[in-house]
Amino acid sequence: MNYFIVLTLTGIAAGMIYSALALALVLIWRATRIVNFAQGAMAMTTTYIALAVIRATDNYWLGFVAALLAGLVLGAIAERFLVRWVETGPPLNAVILTLGLFLILEGVVPMIWGAQIQSFPAPFSIAATQVGDTFIALSHFNLFTIGLVLLVMLAMLVFFRFTAIGLQMRASAFAPDIARLLGVRVGRLLSLGWGIASLTGAIAGLLVAPTLLLYPSNMDSILVYGFTAAVLGGLDSPVGALVGGLAIGMALSYIGGYLGGDLESIGALVILIGILMVRPQGIFVHSAERRA
Repeated sequence: MNYFIVLTLTGIAAGMIYSALALALVLIWRATRIVNFAQGAMAMTTTYIALAVIRATDNYWLGFVAALLAGLVLGAIAERFLVRWVETGPPLNAVILTLGLFLILEGVVPMIWGAQIQSFPAPFSIAATQVGDTFIALSHFNLFTIGLVLLVMLAMLVFFRFTAIGLQMRASAFAPDIARLLGVRVGRLLSLGWGIASLTGAIAGLLVAPTLLLYPSNMDSILVYGFTAAVLGGLDSPVGALVGGLAIGMALSYIGGYLGGDLESIGALVILIGILMVRPQGIFVHSAERRA
């Protein structure tokens, strides 16, 4: 029973990281109706920028802020100078372009910072939390991760439901021509959507690096798990991204704990295939809403 509890807590901690990247994918989908397969590589790039700032200043929080700003700028630049050229074409063009951006970033980053595995500091302890004489398989850093991802999810809900910019951004994604007729600056909002999504992805990169270390492909598997979580919850639902990430995190923890770590990737693939076969729109999105 104790082993099951440890696996559950470990799965929750990992699942919140998957949720962070899933939230980034959901955000960019809601803002632009594009699935960004370069999201993981963009998060990895901003994490390297954070590490450079931390080493130069010996201040974790300056690196944290630098990563967020870098994510915002990188996302806006990607939309303005790459995606915008293909946004009027078939949706597949933009998806292929994000795959190209993924390859470029994973090729350029090693040229700048090297391909060796590097350690990344954590703002809080990553050791198990002690309560009295009992050790709980959640560190202070895990608790920080959980709180931060919950905050991001709530911010997304408020942004898209209760702010004029969020509503205009969704309108620009669904019907850009009509939005332009209504006076909405569609181009700026699309760039902002990509920037905010990349900023959210940067948070995921910062949360991954202290435990999985930092190297040019460290976010590849996280992207797969995050995408599976987003599809499970529904690409339109921030709450679904959170629940999907937790579900994937715990499922993979049980698979790795009881069947072996080598089967985790296969387990994620089986889960993804099952979702697409049974409920492709996701758990938290109704078919009627997706068609609207």
